[in-house]
Amino acid sequence: MESPSAHGREILLETDRLVLRPWRVSEAAVQREMWTERDPRVPPHRRIDAAGRPTVEEIEGWIRSAPRSDSLGLPAVERKGAGDVVGYCGLIANRQGPDDEPELAFELLRRFWGQGYATEAAQAVLGRARTSGYRRLWATVRDWNAASRGVLAKLGFVETGRIEPDEVHGDSLYLMKRL
Repeated sequence: MESPSAHGREILLETDRLVLRPWRVSEAAVQREMWTERDPRVPPHRRIDAAGRPTVEEIEGWIRSAPRSDSLGLPAVERKGAGDVVGYCGLIANRQGPDDEPELAFELLRRFWGQGYATEAAQAVLGRARTSGYRRLWATVRDWNAASRGVLAKLGFVETGRIEPDEVHGDSLYLMKRL
């Protein structure tokens, strides 16, 4: 189910247990917590650096300056009832392929892993992609990330055979799903 958010033209996605909505500045600490929890094999530009960056204040600035549009982007995933944010899930521009075939991206705080939230949120995003006219979506995942690979398999993504080797951070696998 979709409905307009408090930001006007932006769209919310709802599932039985979740709401996908724009991030609030007050939730910058949640985003930073995800940065601190990332596996050490994740490339350094996506982890907290030696100087402690990004800071909560920097992330607040990112949220404030994020463009407000009709595109899904990477909305916050909030649990209904509890009202807490567990991560993000949405579509991003495909850097490795056609512009009209975006990439599914998701990440949850560790304490919410294994409860089906990533799959549930991603199913809502796939439904939105389908009704928006997308015919195919992509996903990239590190070979070592068994949990995310499991979510993608449940969603019907298949490995394409394309692998970007990376001896330091782990090979990236390219997956695809026809809608």
